[in-house]
Amino acid sequence: MAAFLVKHIVTQLPRKTSCILNRSACSSKVKSLICGLLQRRSVITSCVDPAAGLTEEERTFQDVATEFANREIKPNMLKWDAEETFPVDVFRHAAELGFSAIYCKPDYGGMGMNRLAASIIFEALATGDVSTSAYLSIHNMCAWLIDTFGSVEQRERWLPDVIAMRKLTSYCLTEPGSGSDAASLITTAKRDGDFYVMNGTKMFISGGGATDLYFVMCRTGDKSPKGISCIVVEKGTNGLHFGKKENKVGWNSQPTRAVIMEDCHVPVDNLIGKEGEGFNYAMQGLNGGRINIASTSLGAAQASFELAKEHLKVRKQFGKRLADFQYQQFKLAEMATALVASRLMIRNAARALQEDRPDKVAMCSMAKLFATEQCSKIVDQALQMHGGYGYLKDYAVQQFFRDIRVNQILEGSNEVMRMLISRDLLRED
Repeated sequence: MAAFLVKHIVTQLPRKTSCILNRSACSSKVKSLICGLLQRRSVITSCVDPAAGLTEEERTFQDVATEFANREIKPNMLKWDAEETFPVDVFRHAAELGFSAIYCKPDYGGMGMNRLAASIIFEALATGDVSTSAYLSIHNMCAWLIDTFGSVEQRERWLPDVIAMRKLTSYCLTEPGSGSDAASLITTAKRDGDFYVMNGTKMFISGGGATDLYFVMCRTGDKSPKGISCIVVEKGTNGLHFGKKENKVGWNSQPTRAVIMEDCHVPVDNLIGKEGEGFNYAMQGLNGGRINIASTSLGAAQASFELAKEHLKVRKQFGKRLADFQYQQFKLAEMATALVASRLMIRNAARALQEDRPDKVAMCSMAKLFATEQCSKIVDQALQMHGGYGYLKDYAVQQFFRDIRVNQILEGSNEVMRMLISRDLLRED
């Protein structure tokens, strides 16, 4: 399948390129994309090049994702934001490249890649549009929940459609009264024969109302974290309703609604893993989610940096280019330094998570805290360098500015990141 193509393209080149491209499962769109990038392999020419330090295989995933972003995402970024379009067809094209299940096992079509590869891919995709890339990150998390904790029957039932993005997913943790204090959630699931009867409301759910499978963290036991389970609620289930579509500052290419359950009867077979393990699953998912979301901030910062640099080269004031003013040169240097530092922290955290190191929670928290805040500053400065033009919706930099602001809030607010880091520093050995 196409995921196989992406995973193995480097190790097979050049001897087996034609063989891989002729695989029957590889669409003409995928073939065209891969052939195009093979003809123009990038050369690292800048100290801020995202390809610096990557292996040949990692650079190929990056090239594929960048090419996809440039062809299918970036040209539509402003339009999707203005019209609040949920680009389902483009998601399915991304799935052909394996971007719907990057770190799921290959058994049902996952790429079987590591967390570093995911970070590289999400950064590249976000140079085209943060909102669209962020939804793909959420979908990856849900696919991973099934692949890692689901039963064989659940994997067979859901993964083929989830990985192909014929069925879209939503992750449902936050509630009106429990945001940062996620363990205090009050949505309940009470056993009644072969069903759970679910009642409660989830807030700020990406894809709400437009997706097919809702991964709901709910209370099946006591009021402790050990009383929380993960249950999949399928769209169309009696008692499942949705709130109004939220009017957001950014992330407008994905709808956000409340997910409301009123005596919602869900088969017991939809329980992911074991009762009482849901909070553990949710926190494990969020570790990876923090790296992915930080990576989308990184992509926005990279794209905004490049836009600002080009603007400085062509915009003239007081008889000379803005790039010739030392103040702007120094600001550009500061932006570049923060950009590279953010990338290094994110990739280090991705390795820590992949290796299951004892410091993985702290490292993921540090990466999200540092990168989302620094990247926001980079994009803000890029907008400032554009002057009044940067404030116009015809210019992409303003959308990057709006879209990444929420990255300091979701997947655990940055205040919670500080709490997790300090907890790791002060724990008793």
